Amino acid sequence: MRLKFKHIIVLVVLASLGSIIYGFSIMHRDPQMANKCIGFGTVGLFLLAMPMFLIKESKGKKVKDYMLTEENLRKMQGKAPKKSENQ
Repeated sequence: MRLKFKHIIVLVVLASLGSIIYGFSIMHRDPQMANKCIGFGTVGLFLLAMPMFLIKESKGKKVKDYMLTEENLRKMQGKAPKKSENQ
């Protein structure tokens, strides 16, 4: 069975959240191990799951469309495009 990319992302998120929850649940017994579990869970979320999600969702999108250039600001405001001086 071949896993899809989104399933891998979900597995990483669930494993990270599980690690964080486990870390908080053993905090009173073994604080050093608890801190490691919480740290690994946080790393999993922010250094694995988030970049994987952003790569998956940004496929086929142009970065230029999301930049706040003067032309895009005018489009958002509904103003006519500014004509350059040589026209």
